[in-house]
Amino acid sequence: MPEKTYQRGEHYAYPLIIKKLLNTPLIYSPDQEIVYRDKVRYTYKTLYERINRLANGLEALGVKQGETVAVFDYDSHRYLECFFGIPMMGAVLQTVNWRLSADQIVYTINHAEASMILINSDFLPILEGIRDKLETVGKVVLISEDETIPDTKLTTDAVYEEMLDTSAPVYDFPDLDENTKATTFYTTGTTGLPKGVHYSHRQLVLHTLSVAVAVGSYDTIGRFRSDDVYMPITPMFHVHAWGLPYVSTLLGVKQIYPGKYEPEMLLKLIVTEKVTWSHCVPTILQMLVNSPAVKQLDLSRWKVIIGGARLPKGLAKAARDMGIEVYTGYGMSETCPVISLGVPKAHMLDWDEDEKLDIVVKTGLPIPLAEFEVVDENDAALPHDGKSTGEVVLRSPWLTQSYFKSTEKTEELWKNGWLHTGDVGYIDAEGYLQITDRIKDVIKSGGEWVSSLDLENLMSQHEAVVESAAIGVPDEKWGERPAMLVVLKPDFKGKVTGEDLKGYMKTLAGEGKLPKYGVPDRYDLVEEIPKTSVGKLDKKRIRAEYK
Repeated sequence: MPEKTYQRGEHYAYPLIIKKLLNTPLIYSPDQEIVYRDKVRYTYKTLYERINRLANGLEALGVKQGETVAVFDYDSHRYLECFFGIPMMGAVLQTVNWRLSADQIVYTINHAEASMILINSDFLPILEGIRDKLETVGKVVLISEDETIPDTKLTTDAVYEEMLDTSAPVYDFPDLDENTKATTFYTTGTTGLPKGVHYSHRQLVLHTLSVAVAVGSYDTIGRFRSDDVYMPITPMFHVHAWGLPYVSTLLGVKQIYPGKYEPEMLLKLIVTEKVTWSHCVPTILQMLVNSPAVKQLDLSRWKVIIGGARLPKGLAKAARDMGIEVYTGYGMSETCPVISLGVPKAHMLDWDEDEKLDIVVKTGLPIPLAEFEVVDENDAALPHDGKSTGEVVLRSPWLTQSYFKSTEKTEELWKNGWLHTGDVGYIDAEGYLQITDRIKDVIKSGGEWVSSLDLENLMSQHEAVVESAAIGVPDEKWGERPAMLVVLKPDFKGKVTGEDLKGYMKTLAGEGKLPKYGVPDRYDLVEEIPKTSVGKLDKKRIRAEYK
């Protein structure tokens, strides 16, 4: 599409679109590296050329502005190319959660009306099982790790690398309207069908700029700057890998993409590529800090944002003891996602380590251009006194404005000009938000609320505990009573009992760290706790099993 011709004296209406994010790294750091596992290594100049080739290849296959292109892949340089190339040409990138059930994947692709699928050959069995149920998909592009075409009954229309090799290295990316839809994906974990969230170019650019300021500009811990080495350990299908690939590209940092999550490969890349900055859910960090191999490594350069679930203080301490600098990030699929960061203010940096741990596990301070409040059942704002608890509501210029093709769910999400999160929490006098539960996960015992997250946080500080999950179970007298599933460290199995854990929680109640009525009655020692497709504790499944 040709650029508009401007008349003398007519200003350029600068659109906030994704292609503008590439201008800076191509000037500041064109020769910086982007690495995929131990397979691929190229520069930002090559990234830009491949983005152009991708757009030309997709256009030759018939992709038009406004159409949706669905991607199934691991965290890779190819996915990074799709993060830019697909929306930059005016199409919509759908990041598919390949961990969902087959029926859910069918629903999300049909609901999004995807016209094309780009798919890693590892996921061909999924597509083979659902291809005849996909109503709008016309063409399929195969992503092959070793450039071979596997045996498949599917018809594929191109192979990714061959398509790029045979496509022109220059594409005339248009100056789109900044409100053009750029990305879409589907959020699960509640009852009912997955809900489609979507973001415009403007929202993604503003989110990128705000996160870059939040993580790089303040006098605090864990800062992310152009001399860092970035590696995501959050799937790129999950809320744009929290938007950090866009931030990393804007800053021109060295980027490492690990592909399929394999502990040996993750550790190899962290060490050999000197990774300094990552993000992941608590379960991934838990796996790493409990690995005997990790204990032999120097991880003192590594900074990690933990999101997706509460960062327990016990896990934060275990990471700190290994030299890893961790802090919380908070957001949702509906928030693009980053809203707050659990970083200490400047005057807190000389506090003792235990006090600072209490800060880094908080939900955090709002990042620039984000606002939050806690409200009562009438949507009236509650005091910032560290104890008045209500629903967390949000505002920022990058929150999803609607669920795709779901007016009723959108009305539930947005009320009185605020996005209602379904999270319960409070704000203290310093401005830190602390989420204490999801509304649906609060344990209601005898008319009192017990926070499942507080119970899990306290349990995490027991020396024998790897992880835990607290839920409410039916009780004739009290309505509900808290119960806990607990995974013990290998050295403590057979030595620590449920009664020991109950005694520990009673001691904490005696110290005033939780109300006495909040001490769980039941402690089930288990080998593992059910997780969702993005690594969160699957409370819905746990509650169903305990019914």
